[in-house]
Amino acid sequence: MDERHRAVVVVILFLALVVLLGLPAYGQILLDVCASCHANATCEDKLDGSGKVCNCKYGFVGNGRTFCQDKDECQIGASKICGQHTTCHNTFGSYFCTCLAGYSPSNNMNIFIPNDGTHCQDIDECRITGICREGGQCRNLEGSFDCSCQKGYRVRNGHEPFNPQRGNASCQVVDCGWPSAVEDTVLVSTTGTTYDSMATFACDEGYVWKSGGNKSVCAADGLWKGPSLVCEEIMCGNPPLIESADRVWNNNSAPGSTVLYYCKEGFYNMGGMNLSVCNENGFWTPATLSCRALCGPVPFLNNSEVVWHNRSVVIHRCTAGFHSWRGSNMSVCDSSGVWQRATLKCIEIKPPINDLLIYNGDCLQWKAEKYEKDSELYKVIYTGSRDYQRSFHDRGKRYINSKADQLELCLNLYPVTNYSISVTAMLAKFTATITTNTSLPVPPAPIVYYEEFETRVPILRLQRWPNSLDLISLYQVFVLPVEGIMMFDCSAPASLNSSSTSLSEYITAQLDIQNVGTRINFTLGDGFFYGGFYNSPLESGRDYYIILRVVSQWKTASKSCCALWAKVTGASHVLRVSSLSAAAFVGGITLVIVGGYSVTWYARHVIWLTQTSNKKGEIQ
Repeated sequence: MDERHRAVVVVILFLALVVLLGLPAYGQILLDVCASCHANATCEDKLDGSGKVCNCKYGFVGNGRTFCQDKDECQIGASKICGQHTTCHNTFGSYFCTCLAGYSPSNNMNIFIPNDGTHCQDIDECRITGICREGGQCRNLEGSFDCSCQKGYRVRNGHEPFNPQRGNASCQVVDCGWPSAVEDTVLVSTTGTTYDSMATFACDEGYVWKSGGNKSVCAADGLWKGPSLVCEEIMCGNPPLIESADRVWNNNSAPGSTVLYYCKEGFYNMGGMNLSVCNENGFWTPATLSCRALCGPVPFLNNSEVVWHNRSVVIHRCTAGFHSWRGSNMSVCDSSGVWQRATLKCIEIKPPINDLLIYNGDCLQWKAEKYEKDSELYKVIYTGSRDYQRSFHDRGKRYINSKADQLELCLNLYPVTNYSISVTAMLAKFTATITTNTSLPVPPAPIVYYEEFETRVPILRLQRWPNSLDLISLYQVFVLPVEGIMMFDCSAPASLNSSSTSLSEYITAQLDIQNVGTRINFTLGDGFFYGGFYNSPLESGRDYYIILRVVSQWKTASKSCCALWAKVTGASHVLRVSSLSAAAFVGGITLVIVGGYSVTWYARHVIWLTQTSNKKGEIQ
């Protein structure tokens, strides 16, 4: 039996004796337990409240009474207790951590215990100025760094990459030494012998620079690159030949030599220098002597006349009623005695702008008649006004620079407007004018707030488009009783009688645009007249669709579009949808389920309404 078990047995026997004899010594026993605790232990209450117990302090292990020995926290490994890149140091009753070389603690303390989140992080040695010394460039590594040499430097006492803290390697500047001259050249100047230095060469005396570059550069490999200079001995060679001319020459091509030119028999001298000299750069000076043959009578062109000529040149121009169109107006007598005729074309003079017309409402088209120039600059000015709207004015200007013979331009004009349009050819200084009346477009779809109502006098809401030029003339409110399969043609009913007792649709109100603002709140079935139509009260127990028709009118033309505005139902289950902008009945096919009824929009403004069930529905 070990010491721990013997101590337990003694305590049990003692407690039994106390109970048998009835001794009041329990409190004293507790005090004796605490007195028996080890110096590195604390006396604490048991969890079940039955007495005291001795527990070793943090950092110690043992039974709490006879021994409490130091706990080596580092034995589980430094990375587990201190974190990555650390060293663990055990102390009596505790421990502490330090970072490995190349790392530093995040709390900037040399020693730490990671209970506050402190960890070891990589040190960026490259932030230290000059750590790689002159010519070196630093690369940071995890826990370390290395160096390499910049361009123009090479490593000394080692190889790349290197760490200057672990050896004597360093970077030294590349030195190419003194440049040597190439054949037939001399060194003129140099900026040095190290990397990127430049040396300049020139041709030796008696030689001329023929090709290549005269610069040499010290490269990163320590060698001079260049020059590519090619120097040749100064000689002019054979003098150039001149057409229809002979020459007098002594076959000497050294600098200072001369050659004399003269025209052959049958040709005459047009003037100019007839002497050529070999210069110090190895070139013959140009001789401007020109020998021409007689070409005979001057040529004539259709619809043209001659305004000036001599023995070798003729200038032409177009006669009255014709203008020039491309080509040269000069005929030249060549060296073989043949006239090179002018290519001038003389065409009949027509207005620069022909056949001006308007298509697709606001697009211009015209044919261009050009003069001397291939291209023409056109200025288009348009002004618009309206008889029914005196305050309206539209004016614009466009420019076109074109070489085309047929031109087109669309102007994006306002509808229902009287326009005057002028097109000016700026170079020809000619203007053509045309007038047009733009047509009436389909009005924009209204912004309605679709709702479903149970009341017989619902208030319907409408917001007008902010554009004051929308040309809307009036709004018409249609009432459609819901009866199985129905069809509503937005473009068909131009006008209907006021409300009747029939089951078909009817107009319950007509609102002139002059009498409404940008926002409209209309009470359906209030019993008043609107625009000559009686706003008849709705019958109880019946379901209705309410359709808003927007009409634009101008003179005899009329355009319209429609939108589903509301549904009024007599049933108790009502689906209310607020602030939903209904779609216009134009283009495409759209299916919407509204309060148990399917509503299908077809092209050509036709609406099919089909009753599907009496259950509560959703808008999809």
